[in-house]
Amino acid sequence: MQMQTTTRDRVSRMTLMALLAAIAYLCVLFFRIPVVSFLRYEPKDVILVLTGILLGPIEGVVTAVIVSLLEMVTVSDTGPWGALMNVLASTAFLLPAAILYRMRRTLASALTGIFMGVVISTSVMMLWNYLITPIYMHVPREMVVGMLLPMFLPFNLLKDGLNAALSMLLYVPLLPALQKARVLPNVYADASATEHSTGSMVLAAGLMALVAAACVYVTWFSGWVFAS
Repeated sequence: MQMQTTTRDRVSRMTLMALLAAIAYLCVLFFRIPVVSFLRYEPKDVILVLTGILLGPIEGVVTAVIVSLLEMVTVSDTGPWGALMNVLASTAFLLPAAILYRMRRTLASALTGIFMGVVISTSVMMLWNYLITPIYMHVPREMVVGMLLPMFLPFNLLKDGLNAALSMLLYVPLLPALQKARVLPNVYADASATEHSTGSMVLAAGLMALVAAACVYVTWFSGWVFAS
């Protein structure tokens, strides 16, 4: 009986992982929004961070790699370097939330991890934009350095802030719904129902909306300064 339960849980996890990977890839295909220059926003990291929270850090990273490779061979024109940048950005965003939630399955852990993901992903991508972008754009590094603060920093803040807001809006109702439908294994049942109440949902959504609004302001202000 225990073996049957374990097998069923494993199948449920693999099925959910495949479904989330497919949704993340559809976000790349149909929701690529040009922002500035060659930079585009797509909400795939929302699905990837939810994968990390629901299934674990390893599953989140594996899904990020799969989606980035599919993007590389279908719609991307930046080749392996672009795929590498996508993997780095996605994993930096999803791992803090996935790891913290694995350690303690509470709304506070998920919220804290997603906030950390915004900071870590934005910081990491500043470094990798400096190191890798000149290679696949075939431009002098000095040109990229001139783009770091006025373009890459506000873009990454905007992208990660919006992804954080959307992640929390989806996570708060999604986890208990999946538990109730028995899509997730029983190991996730220790999350208290009171932590996923309407009040918690409003608080999380409000906090994340504040982050998104701040990111929009930073993007507008930086663009105004750069243009002037």
